Amino acid sequence: QVQLVESGGGLVQAGGSLRLSCAASGRTFTTYTMGWFRQAPGRDREFVAAIRWSSGTTYNADSVKGRFTISRDNAKNTVYLQMNSLKSEDTAVYCCSAGTRVYSVAQRSGYDYWGQGTQVTVSS
Repeated sequence: QVQLVESGGGLVQAGGSLRLSCAASGRTFTTYTMGWFRQAPGRDREFVAAIRWSSGTTYNADSVKGRFTISRDNAKNTVYLQMNSLKSEDTAVYCCSAGTRVYSVAQRSGYDYWGQGTQVTVSS
């Protein structure tokens, strides 16, 4: 059974940094695409970043380009989201996702598994 467990969220001032982790278990993830999505109160869940596990190819939403970096650690089966220069509009619950047939990384429907999420709050 696939499990995705996020950690690393918290309260940070605008301009600060956080690193989120997504510990993946239950499968060999080399054929998976891993994604980060976020959902703010009253808004739809939106794509943040994704990585193709085998190639390491990364994708970022325009809203986070130049500020957020997604990466993975093969030995630890963990995906990270390094978030720098945080803004108040980055406040949301951040969820990790995984799928093997992710053709468009920004589409939620392509991901089969989701974590519970971790809260990120940026104070201005």
